[in-house]
Amino acid sequence: MSSILIVDDEPQILEILSSYLKKEGYHVMTAENGREALELAAADQAGLIILDLMLPDMTGEAVCREIRKTSRVPILMLTAKSSEADRIAGLEIGADDYLVKPFSPRELVARVRAILRRTGDYQALSDIVECGDMIVSLRKKSVTKRGQPVEMTPSEYRLLTTLLRYPGRTWTREELVEEVLGLGFEGSDRTIDTHIKNLRYKIEDDPRQPRYIKTVYGLGYRLDNPDKVTGGTR
Repeated sequence: MSSILIVDDEPQILEILSSYLKKEGYHVMTAENGREALELAAADQAGLIILDLMLPDMTGEAVCREIRKTSRVPILMLTAKSSEADRIAGLEIGADDYLVKPFSPRELVARVRAILRRTGDYQALSDIVECGDMIVSLRKKSVTKRGQPVEMTPSEYRLLTTLLRYPGRTWTREELVEEVLGLGFEGSDRTIDTHIKNLRYKIEDDPRQPRYIKTVYGLGYRLDNPDKVTGGTR
């Protein structure tokens, strides 16, 4: 997954955001001023930059303008400025999103995921994805197991392909609801449990002792056996 650069002069914010993003599996870099941020950005090490506008040596706007001269790396701006004019100004100089302080770290993580999806953070899966004795054709939207077709509902298929994109990653129920059922879904996130149960009955030899879709207790689910996935994102 992408490296994320957090630029903020408040150590507490750096610590909190780093902790949340690392739990999501991202590699995190930090900078406490504009100069450090530009050095790391110039080295092309970040897949996304979280940029505070109030820095000790230069403004975040100035940092954004400098980065935009040579890079299209996604930028999420953090600021205490909440007026519509300020938000528009930030977007016009090249920011991809704008989050006003104070904010929820969970919301920031959701914004990061959304930006990276829009900007193509992950590599597109190949047309044919093999996982153990399963073969998924993305073009045909079909799944076979040991050569036999597996009938799936659209939600089950989206759930499987979501897990295949990041083999080994743990997804929370909330994340899977967002990916599979959409942001407008108003039911319980436990709905995902039902889809997981149905999917296991279709792809596992023994659904009670699943080989592929594992429960991570207290967190959510992951697709195990990532070394057996070919054609997906590593």
